[in-house]
Amino acid sequence: MPQISERGLQMPASPIRKLAPLSDAAKACGVKVYHLNIGQPDLPSPQVALDAIRNIDRTTLEYSPSDGFRFYRENLVKYYAKFDIHLLPEEIIVTAGGSEAVLYAFMACLNPGDEIIVPEPAYANYMAFAVSAGAVIKTIPTSIDTGFKLPEIEKFEELINPRTKGILICNPNNPTGYVYTAEEMEQIRLLVKKHNLYLFSDEVYREFIYSDAPYISACHLKEIEENVVLIDSVSKRYSE
Repeated sequence: MPQISERGLQMPASPIRKLAPLSDAAKACGVKVYHLNIGQPDLPSPQVALDAIRNIDRTTLEYSPSDGFRFYRENLVKYYAKFDIHLLPEEIIVTAGGSEAVLYAFMACLNPGDEIIVPEPAYANYMAFAVSAGAVIKTIPTSIDTGFKLPEIEKFEELINPRTKGILICNPNNPTGYVYTAEEMEQIRLLVKKHNLYLFSDEVYREFIYSDAPYISACHLKEIEENVVLIDSVSKRYSE
C-alpha cells in the first residue's frame, strides 16, 4: 500500500483515546470504570435541547453558513456579554467543536515552522493540532509545588525567537484546574503586546470554577484585542 504522508507519520496518537481499549476490556470483565482521561461531563443534557431534537418539524436539514447561523451567533453575543466579553456576531465562527476551533485557529494564524509557547501540563491534543498546521509547540513546565501557577515570564522570554508566533493558554486550565490571576493575565498581555504575538485562549471551562478566583478572559485584556483568539465549546457546559 502507498505510504501515508509525513504529516500523518508525525501525528501523535491521542493519549485520551489510547486508554479506550483498556477501559472497554475492563468493562467487559465487569469492572466499574471511572473515566478521568476524557472531558465528558456526567451531567444530564438540557431537557429543552433533547426535546428540540425529538420534536424537530423540518423536512430538510440544509447546509449551515460556513461561519454558523447568524441567530446562533447573535445569541452567543448575549451569552458572552454576561461575562463582560463584548463581541459582534461577525467576530464569531461556529465550528464542530472546541478541538476543531483550535485546529482551525492554528491553520489560519500559523505558517509551517511557526512556534507557539504552551504552559504544561496541557490538553494532550494541542500537539496533534500543531502538527496538522505544520507548527511547533514549545512547552514550559508548571509545578504542583506552586499550584501550577503561570511560570515566570522570563521563561517565556527565553523561548521567544523570530519563529515564535503565539502563546496558548487554557483558563481555567485543563487538566490542573488552575485559574490565572489578574496579575498573571496582565503579564501575558504585556508579553503579547511587546512581541506582537497571537494569544490563543482556550476558555471552555469558564463555568467550572470552584473557588473565589475571578475569571479573567483574554478578551478582557486591553490593547491586544486584535491578537486574541478565544476558543470555546458548548459541550462542557451542556453535556451535548
